[in-house]
Amino acid sequence: ESHFTAVCFSSASDIIRTIRDPEKPNTLEELEVVTESCVEVQEIGEDEYLVIIRFTPTVPHCSLATLIGLCLRIKLQRCLPFRHKLEIYISEGTHSTEEDINKQINDKERVAAAMENPNLREIVEQCVTEPD
Repeated sequence: ESHFTAVCFSSASDIIRTIRDPEKPNTLEELEVVTESCVEVQEIGEDEYLVIIRFTPTVPHCSLATLIGLCLRIKLQRCLPFRHKLEIYISEGTHSTEEDINKQINDKERVAAAMENPNLREIVEQCVTEPD
């Protein structure tokens, strides 16, 4: 494992650590929706990395799981300082509709469509913007 892979890993961990929950004042890390062990980084080409995030919704029928996945994606796309592919999944067995949500948050067109919705975009921005 290269030194750079480790750098990418800590970079990704740091980025998602500060994302806030859409409904609570806490960060996703404080709620244990994301932990350091949920980040995986693989080298997939010259200077390109695959970043895989597996997050755990607070409840199995969490209605915000798609939104949290969206927040993770948007924040990482904006902040990762290297070329990457991003895959975001719900930890296996932790959500009742995990397959549908996994499809949705990894589908570029559906993500783009979601971000065109002003209400949704506003929530995402609130979750991903660093507190001053």
